[in-house]
Amino acid sequence: MQLAFILYKYFPFGGLQRDFMRIAKICQQRGHAIRVYTLIWEGDVPEGFDVVVAPVKALSNHRRNEKFTAWVQADLARRPADRVVGFNKMPGLDVYYAADPCFEDKAQTLRNPLYRYSPRYRHFAEYERAVFSPNSATAILMISDIQQPLFMKHYRTPAERFHMLPPGIAADRRAPPNASEIRAEFRREFGLGSDLLLVQIGSGFKTKGLDRSIRALAGLPRALRKRTRLMVIGQDDPKSFQLLAKAQGVSEQVHILNGRDDVPRFLLGADLLIHPAYNENTGTVLLEALVAGLPVLVTDVCGYARYIEEADCGLVLPGPFDQRRLNEYLEKMLKDEGARSRWHQNALEFADQADLYSLPERAADVILGERS
Repeated sequence: MQLAFILYKYFPFGGLQRDFMRIAKICQQRGHAIRVYTLIWEGDVPEGFDVVVAPVKALSNHRRNEKFTAWVQADLARRPADRVVGFNKMPGLDVYYAADPCFEDKAQTLRNPLYRYSPRYRHFAEYERAVFSPNSATAILMISDIQQPLFMKHYRTPAERFHMLPPGIAADRRAPPNASEIRAEFRREFGLGSDLLLVQIGSGFKTKGLDRSIRALAGLPRALRKRTRLMVIGQDDPKSFQLLAKAQGVSEQVHILNGRDDVPRFLLGADLLIHPAYNENTGTVLLEALVAGLPVLVTDVCGYARYIEEADCGLVLPGPFDQRRLNEYLEKMLKDEGARSRWHQNALEFADQADLYSLPERAADVILGERS
């Protein structure tokens, strides 16, 4: 079959983008042709992929999306595809990969009521409705059991159109047999010595709660704070967070790095992953830390936080968010080496038993399956 995948932007370090790439490659390995429509493509193009960058521009994101959709639909009319798979919400999809939370629920609960009169709201509500309306036939690949009830509440989407997927953690994230050697070499490279290393990984620093992490670091007792570092990896503008670190007196301990392809080394070399996100549909990095044996401190709004509790490999901060409580949890975890050792072992045992890996294969099954 000829498959058409659609996403607004591809870059190698985004969670949605990495899921797209692995799913598309599985489909290709099963003998199907891959065409990709996008507005922006950063990085290498896999062999055999037909990547089409639409020549679309507009002053606003919602107007750009509308022009992109029209352009793609016109191209598909000239060059049809057997399946159209979207990684962003839009009309005309056979399959939608639900990486993003329910827009309508956020608009009703987190926004000023006047927001619902804006052109931006009308656009995103219309595009979400095109996927989840009872009148749509789009199959929906779900990765968060928290979000499905919200979509069903707002759109009365038939339950049979949802396909819940397991996580899809890449094999290179798992702790290898020589994990201790990799950790020792990493810590020598960065001159860590006996210092404690926190890592925060993910693009979109504001949503991921980097400001909360910086404040939690600054809130540690002086002696503990002096020997604790925070390394941040992701694609975003770091300026406001560097200013915050300076204002909090921890600029020398906070290091913000661009997205990179050696994240597994950081997961093995660190002492704790901190992820106090404001909202997070899933939080793949939580499970990447888990399978590497790295203890996790996370807010309960993240869809995959339940795995941290189930594996007993860290602490989940209950809502509503309280900065003082985050500070206390962080201090407790850093001071208790015995607990971190236990969480490390629990994580590795859980990684051996649970299905945290088969998302791409299961998604491909739905994409390539018979259409009802």
